[in-house]
Amino acid sequence: MKKILFIVAFLVVAGAAMAQKYAFVDTEYILENIPAYTAAQDQLDQISQQYQKELETMHAELEKMYTDYQSEAVLLSDDMKRKREDVIISKEKDYKSLQRQYFGPEGDLYKKREGLVKPIQDDIFNAVQDLANEGGYAVIFDKAGSMSMLYTNPKFDLSDQVLQKLGYKN
Repeated sequence: MKKILFIVAFLVVAGAAMAQKYAFVDTEYILENIPAYTAAQDQLDQISQQYQKELETMHAELEKMYTDYQSEAVLLSDDMKRKREDVIISKEKDYKSLQRQYFGPEGDLYKKREGLVKPIQDDIFNAVQDLANEGGYAVIFDKAGSMSMLYTNPKFDLSDQVLQKLGYKN
């Protein structure tokens, strides 16, 4: 009797799973077709290059200080050596601190990215969620994500509908 109940329960669950609707979107494609995202990426790239240039300049100064110290070390007294080493160490700490401030996990670039890109991603998520509710989809996959999709039928691609829901034309 338990076997029969198990088989019936399995068939009911399998039947329900087969009746589910699935679709996919390509968030990479969607983002490429949103001008605000492209502008945000360009702005982030410019900021990143500016920060990188500033850090490279600071690093070059550090390298010069260290090279000068090495070449002059034989002529310096122990007290002067310590002072120069302290200056170099302090400059290195400043460099690493600035690097963390710009590119760290909670750094300026991260915060700027959060401010520019996250609202766009939230809009996409809300549009996908609306389409899922309207179309009765159980699952909507992201083709651009890390998940492997060996085959996708274009008739189940909702990417253009997401763009339309956001007010963009493909």
